[in-house]
Order: sequence, then C-alpha cells, then structure tokens
Amino acid sequence: MNIFKSLRTFFDNFTILLFMMVLLASLWPVQGQAAAAFNHFTDIAIALLFFLHGAKLSREAIIQGITHWRLHLFIFASTFVLFPILGLMFRPIFEPFLTPTLYLGILYICVLPSTVQSSIAFTSVARGNVAAAMCSASLSNILGMFLTPVLVGLFIHSQASQQDVNSTQAAFSIVFMLLVPFVLGQLCRSKVFPLIQRYPIMVKVVDQGSILLVVYAAFSEAINEGLWQQVSGSILFALTIICGVILAIVMVGLTYASRALGFNKEDEITIVFCGSKKTLASGLPMAKILFVGHPIGMLILPLILFHQIQLVVCGILAARYAKRPENGVTTEQ
Repeated sequence: MNIFKSLRTFFDNFTILLFMMVLLASLWPVQGQAAAAFNHFTDIAIALLFFLHGAKLSREAIIQGITHWRLHLFIFASTFVLFPILGLMFRPIFEPFLTPTLYLGILYICVLPSTVQSSIAFTSVARGNVAAAMCSASLSNILGMFLTPVLVGLFIHSQASQQDVNSTQAAFSIVFMLLVPFVLGQLCRSKVFPLIQRYPIMVKVVDQGSILLVVYAAFSEAINEGLWQQVSGSILFALTIICGVILAIVMVGLTYASRALGFNKEDEITIVFCGSKKTLASGLPMAKILFVGHPIGMLILPLILFHQIQLVVCGILAARYAKRPENGVTTEQ
C-alpha cells in the first residue's frame, strides 16, 4: 500500500495532465499570432511561479541547513558534476540510438538542479533528514539559476550545430524572468506567505499550470515542425532506457558512496533523493530561455520522460525506506 500511495500522491494526477498537454498539442497545436500571445502569457505565468517560490522559501531554513555543509557539498557534486560527466561520457554510446537533438536534451537534464517539492516529500515519506533536504533542494534551485546557463554554455553550446545558445542573452533573461521575481518574492515574504498558507491551492495551480503551459507551447511548436515524424517508437523506447540507466547509476552510486563516507541512514536518504533528481519546474522555463531558436519540443522530451521515471522509482524506494526498523520495530505506513 505504501508504494501505491506514494505513486498516487506524486505521480498520477500531474502525469495525466502532463501527457494530456502533449496529446492536446499533437491534435490542436497553437499557431501563428495565437502562439506568440500564448508565449507571452506563459512568460508571465513563469515569473509568477518564481515569485511564489521566493515567498515560500524560509530564510531560517536555509541558514539552519547550511551548517550541514558536507552533505550539501556531496549533493551539489552529484547534481552539477557527476550528472554532466555521465552525460558526456555516455554520449558516444547512447547518441547513435537517438537523434542529436534528443541527446542534447539528455545533456540538458544532466546540468539541471534538483527538484524541490518532490525531493522533500519523498525524503519525508522515507523518514530521512527533511530539514537538510529542504535546504539542499532549495539552494540547488537558487544556484541552478546561475550554474545551469554556465554548464549549458560549457557542455551543450559546443554540441549545438547550427543555431548556437546565446549564453549572455540567456543569462539576462534568466535574471529578469526567474531571479528577479524570486528575489521580489523573498522581499515580500512577510505579506505573501500568510496568503500562501491560507490558500495553498494558489501555489499548486500556478506551479503545475505554468509547467503545463510550457509543455503545451513547446510541443505545439514541435508538432508544427513534424516532431512525431522524427521520433519513432524505437527512439522513444531507447530514450526511456537511457534515462533509466543514468538514473539507476546515480542512485546506486550515491547509496554506496554515502555509506562509504559515513553518513547515517537519514542523511543517506536525503542524498539519494536530492542528488538523483532533476527539476521539471525550473527546467522547462530555463529551456524556453536557453534554447531560443532550437526545436524546444525535442529538447524537453527527455526531461519529461526522466521526470516520470524518477517519480516512479523514488516512490517505490521511499516506501521501501519507510519500512526499515525504527528502535527495533518495523514501521508500516
């Protein structure tokens, strides 16, 4: 029951909506002037999303969590060092099974920060170090606003063939569309946070709604450019396997490395969930900024698949961790 409960909470509803957007874009893609207006509306939704995230984040939680620097350094190394190394190392092996653009999407996954909500939620279900997870996941997203564009320039810019990533323009766009609203949210936290607590559905609607808008707009553009004529069933299958292989290597590696370095079980859980996950919530808005002029639908398809795989795997793993003995008694939830 733990497994099914975890999956229903963190997978079913949003996944259904996500794939409904892909289906909707496949059947009725937005085009022309409507597409331009839709993109502007999406930009506003993204800015609002990061404003609310800034208002939600507690400065006290950040300060409290920073003291566990060894754990955070380990998680950041996994997120921003191990993943990119794996992405580059496996390129000669995996890219022949995909298109070059799809493998750029794999590399993009590898330079993204960790998730926030689901990392904390799964850590809580698994009875890990929730305070450290809150701090690490939040800091990962803040640092990701700066590190991801840099890593895109280093590892992906050289891979792009015809239309290059404009790193300077992308950096300014991220500052104005993501960082500025986030900072404003922090500054307005005393007034906005009580409203968030009173109306939590507001954050959920903006959070998930902005992602769904980006997915619909991106796939509409991709459908107009012939996405499903370029991506066959065998390529989708290969892409799913590749995402699963990378996730499995990272999760197994983090598990054994955390034990070898002497972290306790609670910290191990935090490391595994925060260090192995990649954000869809921040990844899609940043892709929209970083890859202007590129086939965005093809680039984000690996991220969408990876997101679903990590939710399923983490849901199962969290339920397994939750059953471990506590004071000699096996916990059943």
